[in-house]
Amino acid sequence: EWTSMYPGFAKTARDEGFNEIAAVFEAIAVAEKQHEKRYLNLAKNIDKGIVFKRDGSVVWRCRNCGYLHKGTDAPELCPACAHARAHFELLGENY
Repeated sequence: EWTSMYPGFAKTARDEGFNEIAAVFEAIAVAEKQHEKRYLNLAKNIDKGIVFKRDGSVVWRCRNCGYLHKGTDAPELCPACAHARAHFELLGENY
């Protein structure tokens, strides 16, 4: 999408005199490039069997209730809200 579809839309818009719309399509392409990178990294983690397992201790966060678990594996169930392991992600403190 980011390599051809949105740039193509942007070119068409620009050729037709819609420069602001072209800029929006170009901005969407930037976001789609990041989506692809994220997807490919997740697919690699699935193939390696490490989506919910790490070599060293990390902090896992339940996306439903915010419970934090420290360990090499995400829990099977959240002890606070009983949501499944699929609701856990690595804690990201990027604020």
